[in-house]
Amino acid sequence: MTPVELVALAASTSLLAGWRLYLVTLITGLGMKFGWVALPEQLKMLDVLANNWVLGIAALGTFCEFFADKIAWVDSAWDAIHSFIRPLGGALLSLAIIDSADPAWQIGSFLLGGGAALMAHAGKAGARTLVNASPEPFSNILVSTGEDVATGGLLALAIANPIAAALIALGLVLLSIWLVFAARRALARLIDRVSPPRTPAA
Repeated sequence: MTPVELVALAASTSLLAGWRLYLVTLITGLGMKFGWVALPEQLKMLDVLANNWVLGIAALGTFCEFFADKIAWVDSAWDAIHSFIRPLGGALLSLAIIDSADPAWQIGSFLLGGGAALMAHAGKAGARTLVNASPEPFSNILVSTGEDVATGGLLALAIANPIAAALIALGLVLLSIWLVFAARRALARLIDRVSPPRTPAA
């Protein structure tokens, strides 16, 4: 695997960790433990993810997140709790994938992973807050399920074609962030329209 592909793999994995850290950890660990997928040689440095204790914790986290993420406002509370956990997890995954003996590369990969996971997490959390404002519960379930499917699919693509996966994941994250700002501007305009005009003070 070329250095560019390694960076792309680290970036895409970290981005996905910003959405579903436990699911990414669980799938990668199970794939390594049972040989379900032909993981790149570089990922052999992630042997710790195949540890039974790590798999158990990741499975419990995945189970809890699956249901918490589909309940309006519970998902926002879950996101708030993980505002530090997901970026740190993404940074550690990136650091393990790059695995360079050069300290500069190690610091760079750690910052890359943490920044990518934080950006993905911020876009997810902001978009889900807007979805929660909807009075019906189905949009929340639909968006959450879409994130589950996208995370699993992009993780498989990241192993097969890391550059393509990184570009797609980055595009989805940028789209979610753009939607957050666009929705906020639209909401602000709507509030301005329905708010009664202020009368000047005498």
